[in-house]
Amino acid sequence: MRRGESSRRPSRKADPPGPNTGRTAAPAAVQNDTVGDRTMPTAAEIFQRLAQPLEPIPTSETPSLKTIGGIRVVLFDLYGTLLISGSGEVGTESAPSDVAVAEAFQETGLETTASPEEILACLDETIRTTHARLREMGRDWPEVDIREVWGNVIATLVERGQMELPPPETFDVAQLAAEYEARANPVALMPGARECLAALREQGCLLGIVSNAQFYTHGLLEALFGGLPESVGFEPALQYYSYQYGWGKPSQRLFEMAANELAERAIEPSRVLYVGNDMRNDVLGARNAGFHTALFAGDARSLRRREDDSQMIGVVPDLILTELNQLPGCIIEKTAGEL
Repeated sequence: MRRGESSRRPSRKADPPGPNTGRTAAPAAVQNDTVGDRTMPTAAEIFQRLAQPLEPIPTSETPSLKTIGGIRVVLFDLYGTLLISGSGEVGTESAPSDVAVAEAFQETGLETTASPEEILACLDETIRTTHARLREMGRDWPEVDIREVWGNVIATLVERGQMELPPPETFDVAQLAAEYEARANPVALMPGARECLAALREQGCLLGIVSNAQFYTHGLLEALFGGLPESVGFEPALQYYSYQYGWGKPSQRLFEMAANELAERAIEPSRVLYVGNDMRNDVLGARNAGFHTALFAGDARSLRRREDDSQMIGVVPDLILTELNQLPGCIIEKTAGEL
C-alpha cells in the first residue's frame, strides 16, 4: 500500500502542498532547512547516514535483446529499475516497521505515548481514507505528498492526547518522513546504473524519469549519484514524480505528460523507450502512450510480471533486460533511413 494522507492537519503556520494536478516544485535537496535555531538534515544527508549495502536477487528470466532504431529518448522508472529497493517499491516496508517508526520519532525529537503499532495503524487508516476521497474526485490511481501524510498522523496523535503538538522551531515533518523511509525501505543503486546512463548520454539520448516517487526521492538520488538527477544527465523537464501531480502509476497520466512534453519538442512516441520493472505499471502504460518498452527483470524483489492480470494478455515488452548494461547496445539513435 502506498503511503497516503488524511483530511486532518496539524495547526501549523503553513501546511505542505497536497496532491494536485499541477507540478509541485522539487525540493532543493542541496540546502538544509532551518527550523527555529535548529538546522535540519537534508533528505540526502539522511539517506547517506542510513545507507545499507544491497545486491539484486537474480531472477530466472532470460534476456530478450534486439536493436531498436530511431530512439532519441530513454525514460526510466526508479524503484526496482535504476534503484534496488529493499521492499521492491517506494513507500512500502522492508525493515520491521515498528522499529523504523520508533527510531524515526526518536531521531526527530518526538515524544508520544502511542506505541509504534498504533502509529502505523494510524498511518494505514489515513491512507485508506485519503485514497477513497481522492478516487471520489476522479483520480483512478491517486498519489499524495508524504509530508502531508506524516503531518496528519501527528495531528491525529495530538487530538487523541497521545502527544503534544511539537513547536515549529523544533520539528520538521519532512525530516520525519525521510528518517522513516530510509529505515523502512533501504535503497541502493542497481549495478550498472551509472554506466548505463553514461553510455546512453554518449549515444546522444535524452534521459528522463517517470516514476512513483516522493519528495525525498530527489535527496535519495543526490545521495546515491553524488549530485542531483541532472548531474547524471536527466533532463529537468523530463522528470515526472508522482507526488508532484497527485497521480501515480499505473494511471496513464504521467506517461501522457511525458508524451506531451516530447511532442512539443517534435519527438514522436515511436522514438521513446521506457524502462521499468512492472508489466502493468510500466510496460502497459508506456505501450499505451506509444513508447517502446523494456522490462527490467534483474531483481526478484521488484520484478512484477502480473501474470494473473487479464490486462497483460498480449502485452509483450520490446526488450527484457536482466542487467542494465544490456540496454545501450540495444539502442540505435538513428533509423536506417537516417544513417
